[in-house]
Amino acid sequence: MTRIDQKFSELRKAGKKAFVTYVMAGDPNYETSLEIVKGLPAAGVDVIELGIPFTDPMADGPTIQFAGQRALAAGMTLERTLQLARDFRKTDNETPIVLMGYYNPIYNRGVDKFLVDAKAAGIDGMIVVDLPPEEDGELCIPAQAAGMNFIRLATPTTDDKRLPKVLQNTSGFVYYVSITGITGAAEAEAANVGPEVARIKAKTDLPVIVGFGINTPEKSEAIARIADGAVVGSAIVKRIGDGDSPADVLAFIKSLADGAHRA
Repeated sequence: MTRIDQKFSELRKAGKKAFVTYVMAGDPNYETSLEIVKGLPAAGVDVIELGIPFTDPMADGPTIQFAGQRALAAGMTLERTLQLARDFRKTDNETPIVLMGYYNPIYNRGVDKFLVDAKAAGIDGMIVVDLPPEEDGELCIPAQAAGMNFIRLATPTTDDKRLPKVLQNTSGFVYYVSITGITGAAEAEAANVGPEVARIKAKTDLPVIVGFGINTPEKSEAIARIADGAVVGSAIVKRIGDGDSPADVLAFIKSLADGAHRA
């Protein structure tokens, strides 16, 4: 059982919904990023998604693209992303960490080496948005053999024919993308998301967490009510990009977490 599995088991027993955050590793610099990440659990974050900076993030809108550029300009690499996880684990051995990104940096490092290093750094799962189920042999199956969850995205265009394929080797949770398009491009609407979440939950026992387009405590609560939890990324990353202090960023995150937990 991974930390992700353990966390969702605890939440289920407590009758609580999950709050998940995405932050770009190394944005705007290593020290500030580590300070924010270390503060996430106390702000109410149940699962941390840690973005791997990449030059060509095809699923991400301008907010997260700029975050990746800032991190890369500050010298962030995949190795330093793993170091950030290692530094976080010095004081927190319980909060799950999911690496989220694209396959190129992992492929460049070498899958076998990456999995050994990620496991040693305390990584619990990964979301690799440009590896479809047809490529499960590349990373998904080896990752699960190494004891990590491989989390798949389902979208509004994942029809009933495609859904079983998407769910086939997914573990940890299912990430439902609430909109068609890139991150930060539109707002999630609970009325539209609810039936889709129900459709997915009819096909899997995994928790279904909804992300993309959640930017207020009210939205976080509304989405968490109809799913197993909510993910917020762009709204947080924007505040980091605007130069908000770590304390202010974490206060905003706590308001979002409180919204999800009210559900």
